[in-house]
Amino acid sequence: MNLLRKLLFPFAILYGTIISIRNFLFDAGVLKSYSFDLPVIVVGNLSVGGTGKTPQIEYLIRLLSDKYKIATLSRGYKRQSAGFVLAQAGTNAKILGDEPFQFFQKFPSIQVAVDADRKNGIEQLLSLPEKPEVILLDDAFQHRKVKAGLYILLTSYGDLYSDDFMLPTGNLRESRSGAKRADVIIVTKCPFNLSLDEQKKINKTLKVTPNQELYFTFIAYEEFIYGEKRKINVNEIQVAAKVLVAGIAKPEPFFAYLQDTNDVCLSFPDHHNFTDKDILEIKNVAQNNIIITTEKDYVRLKGSLPGEQLFYLPIQSSFVSGSENFDKTILDYVGKSTTNNKLY
Repeated sequence: MNLLRKLLFPFAILYGTIISIRNFLFDAGVLKSYSFDLPVIVVGNLSVGGTGKTPQIEYLIRLLSDKYKIATLSRGYKRQSAGFVLAQAGTNAKILGDEPFQFFQKFPSIQVAVDADRKNGIEQLLSLPEKPEVILLDDAFQHRKVKAGLYILLTSYGDLYSDDFMLPTGNLRESRSGAKRADVIIVTKCPFNLSLDEQKKINKTLKVTPNQELYFTFIAYEEFIYGEKRKINVNEIQVAAKVLVAGIAKPEPFFAYLQDTNDVCLSFPDHHNFTDKDILEIKNVAQNNIIITTEKDYVRLKGSLPGEQLFYLPIQSSFVSGSENFDKTILDYVGKSTTNNKLY
């Protein structure tokens, strides 16, 4: 923790107090939460950025989209639009935001929408001729105006919410006690061989309650990088000269997975909107070498860098163990909700 963050400690106490009062008012029913007659699943976190919400949402899409009509609803961070927007032909990352646009490109069978007001966003989705049967709310754990049916809380291995503090001294959006609202807690970005002893230790550290399920996931990288017209096996480019570009919260694992001795790594802020100056810098550094970026950055860089040079490396969320139990929890919740409730 740097000196400035320590000096801002009184503001963290004030901010924490305000958020706690807000949560109390929602819990007491003074501030109203709205429920909807279809399965609504929230994926979120207590801290700002970097817990792996996007691959977790994609995991749920893959699990559910063959059986149900799925819609994702995000805020659309840093998008150049306002209000409710439903992705359609001609929509781009500037209109939707990078992560929703990534969903739109990868999963053409689902509906992708953005709205900072999640209640309004759900109402707009349910007013469409093709109504969704399941809505996945991305990064909405603190959006108490909507009462979801299932809450999935993510926290990063090595950066657990139990070891953090409120903004601006720490990175928490709300106090650790907010974790009690979660039905499922997932520790993300773990070592793939995380031991049972360490899993038990983390369970105790997080103070997981008997009515909560705890899982551990790791980031699995695909075997290929993908460009506009071709794909290349990662093994083939491991020792090739290349430039690695990332505008994500914690790019170190991405760099470490691909980097060779003479490679150049260019790091930008999370959700960075690449300027003409940035593009020129990347071109000058890369020359004729390939450029590899994250999937999230690719949707913003595509068209600005030469298509024959630009590639991205997809990732997926994989469970250390217990994926069958997790899938069952999700499928049971969605199945019972769609059977017992009359959809709008």
